Amino acid sequence: MPLPRSYPLEGKRVWVTGHAGMVGSALVRRLSQIKAVLLTTTRTELDLRDQSAVNHWVHQNCPDAVFIAAATVGGIEANRTRPAEFLFDNLMIAANIIHAAAETGVRKLMFLGSSCFYPREAEQPIREESILTGPFEPTNEWYAVAKVAGVKLCQAYRQQHGKDFIVVVPTNLYGPGDNFDLVSGHVIPALIRRLHEARVGGVECAELWGTGKAIREFLYVDDAVDAMVFLMERYSEDAIINIAGGEEISIAALAERIAAVVHFHGRVRYDDSKPDGMPRKVLDGSRLLKLGWRPAVSLHEGLTRTYEWFLDMHNRKDAKT
Repeated sequence: MPLPRSYPLEGKRVWVTGHAGMVGSALVRRLSQIKAVLLTTTRTELDLRDQSAVNHWVHQNCPDAVFIAAATVGGIEANRTRPAEFLFDNLMIAANIIHAAAETGVRKLMFLGSSCFYPREAEQPIREESILTGPFEPTNEWYAVAKVAGVKLCQAYRQQHGKDFIVVVPTNLYGPGDNFDLVSGHVIPALIRRLHEARVGGVECAELWGTGKAIREFLYVDDAVDAMVFLMERYSEDAIINIAGGEEISIAALAERIAAVVHFHGRVRYDDSKPDGMPRKVLDGSRLLKLGWRPAVSLHEGLTRTYEWFLDMHNRKDAKT
């Protein structure tokens, strides 16, 4: 039996930061279904790195609940080449929103941590207790440091001021609204775009980064935000909690799945001079599953939906030109 709702979001004023991103837009879809009163801000309307501006906005708009889905994100190459940006932006975004929420009496806040802040050598599947028990994976160290700071700030406000601020740690997510840039995008959207362009361009051999041996777990974004809403309404503890339960697969096997979805029939070659990141990264989702939540979308169905969204976006762009 799922836990009963201790803080129903229906009718509440809910601020979704980062609402235009993949997770944020999925949260907006999910919250609309339960008739929450949605509050959103664009980057031009509110710079989340500006403490004074964030404080003013929160005082003026009085949200009851906040989802911190805003972040500066990217893949291995983006983390490697923009370390200061990844560290500064994410530190300021987390600190400003959490502090303003505490100052204005926001009833409930959820901070989205990241699976990349778990130690590179953590025992697999990775349990929540593994945080800060070993060195970070070097390819995403800067982002990881900022995310851990956000975790600790939520826990500090809970311990010192009794604030109902919780932290969730999603596994690798994908789906509509993802970033399909070949440099800054994560693995699934980058693979979808690369193999789609290879098919359209008649390329016989597509080159992919790494060895293909790294193992990851993937969860469809609509499943993930369903879990977020589930926890926002039911969970109130100091301990962080993983959002997992997707499918574990090697990058090479994932590329084969995506090639089938996009109808690319050529060969795939791996550039093993490029880094793989962590050899295996799979989260232990047992705590969430014991609370009564389950994912609904298979990897094949999720990849198909994601590719359909990608094609739709391409068709819209072509129609405008």
